[in-house]
Amino acid sequence: MEMTLKTNEEQVRKSKSAKLILLFAMVSMTMMFAGLTSAFVVSKSRADWLKNFELPSAFYWSTAVIIGCSVTFYLAKKAMQKDNRSAVTGLLLGTLALGVLFVFLQFKGFGQIVAQGYYFTGEGSSITTTFLYVVTVTHLLHLAGGIISLLIIIYNHFKQKYNSTQTLGIELGAMYWHFLDLLWVYLFLFLFFFK
Repeated sequence: MEMTLKTNEEQVRKSKSAKLILLFAMVSMTMMFAGLTSAFVVSKSRADWLKNFELPSAFYWSTAVIIGCSVTFYLAKKAMQKDNRSAVTGLLLGTLALGVLFVFLQFKGFGQIVAQGYYFTGEGSSITTTFLYVVTVTHLLHLAGGIISLLIIIYNHFKQKYNSTQTLGIELGAMYWHFLDLLWVYLFLFLFFFK
């Protein structure tokens, strides 16, 4: 009985520590994006800022897709808490598919911007599109970390390392994905209203 109590206390301590480290990382990322969006606002006063630039339609679709990622990851966590392994498998794979679709739509959006005659670097570029490129690619780099962590979670799920009493990996993954999703929604709304 005493051994079980110590194990439970150790699990709680480990869980709190891991969540605190992740929270610290998310705060750091938030500050970085706050700096980027602040620079974006300051740069709007430049004479060469594009006033009539429209966000590509693929960015609208990618926003809906990334919200879907949060929903499927949340449902996967809930299913694991009920030990519904088959539902967890489908929901985690669904989250992965939506994450890959999000990345595809982001690159499609870049293509739509180029098709409009705007470039991100070089002679045909503008400060507006360069900022847009930097902000979205930085988010994509963080999303790559999310996809890698999701692949590890899926691997661990197939190795049966999670159950209703051991959900730390899925909880941390869900926290990070929800953060990435909220971050993209913020960036999308920011770019939509402050372009």
